[in-house]
Amino acid sequence: MATAANAVPGTGTVLADLLPASSAARARVRDAALILGGAALTGVTAQIAVPVPGSPVPVSGQTFAALLVGTALGARRGFLSLALYAVAGMAGMPWFAEARSGAAFPSFGYVLGMLLAATVVGALARRGGDRSALRTAGTMVLGSAIIYAVGVPYLALAAHLSLTDAIAAGLTPFLIGDALKAALAMGALPAAWRLLGRRG
Repeated sequence: MATAANAVPGTGTVLADLLPASSAARARVRDAALILGGAALTGVTAQIAVPVPGSPVPVSGQTFAALLVGTALGARRGFLSLALYAVAGMAGMPWFAEARSGAAFPSFGYVLGMLLAATVVGALARRGGDRSALRTAGTMVLGSAIIYAVGVPYLALAAHLSLTDAIAAGLTPFLIGDALKAALAMGALPAAWRLLGRRG
């Protein structure tokens, strides 16, 4: 059976839209809570960090959380959530990976990349990008690619590396982990839609 997300691809539904809000005021409160919660989730998962030998970029949970936040909340709320995460961290909140804050570290470009990626995957989710395993995989791969497209050049500039060395330090070691994260999302997001009876 067709859903609103299928009938109007550009104005579909994301998972967060299914949370009830009986009035415009309550919808604003709901959205504010979702934005704050998304930022907090990203900050908490960023503390799940494992150093990578020879790289200033650790393996962490923040990229996966950022993509999930964008997909579940949609482009606007996803952007605001990751913007809050970035601004609070720059202001001194120690919730970047390895309890860092500020912007004076080589992997800060990945934080900026997550801001853009959350927005893009949120827009794709509103067009059905999280309704099936295959679509979800494509959404996650694109989101990860955006993070690297910002993070790796930033790493090269900040750490005075060649682009080849930045790729070796800031991309190659993380590909297997990203594949596992995409596989997890491929199961979790379509399952959430099936449970809610809204799969596209």
